[in-house]
Amino acid sequence: MLKTTCTHSEILRGLAECGHGDRILIADGNYPLDSNTGTDTRLIYLNLTHGIPLVTDVLKVLEETIAIEKAEVMSPDNSGEPAIFAEFGKILEDGIEFKKLGRFEFYDECRKSDIKLAIATGEQRTYANILLTVGVVDTLFCKNIKMKE
Repeated sequence: MLKTTCTHSEILRGLAECGHGDRILIADGNYPLDSNTGTDTRLIYLNLTHGIPLVTDVLKVLEETIAIEKAEVMSPDNSGEPAIFAEFGKILEDGIEFKKLGRFEFYDECRKSDIKLAIATGEQRTYANILLTVGVVDTLFCKNIKMKE
C-alpha cells in the first residue's frame, strides 16, 4: 500500500501492515491516545515537544507515502469550524471524502479494531485530529515499479 518511503521505522512498519480499508489516526497533543484507541492499535509517540511535530507535518508525509481514500475529523459541538480543517483539505488530494464527527463519535471510531496505527504529535491546536482510511494504490503507479526478474 506504500507509494514512497518514510524515514520513521515504526511508522513505516505500521503503514506496511495496513491494507485497504484500515485506518490511521494522527492525533493532536491533547488527544487521550491510551484511552481512546483499540488494544491492538500500534501507538507511536512523536510528540517531541509543544508544537513539534504538527499534525499537518505528519499528514503531509503520510499523504506522500500511502493512498488515502477517506478522512474523518473531530468537529466541535459549536458552529465554528477549526481553521486546521482547511489545511487538511489543502494537503489531501481532491476528491477524498472528508467527514466530520462529533467528539464522542470520533472517540468511538478510534477504538475500533480497524485502527491499525495511531500517531501522537505535539500539535497544540484543538480539534486537530484526523482519521485516515487507507486506499488502493493506483495501478498506473504499480506499472511504473520495475520488478526484479
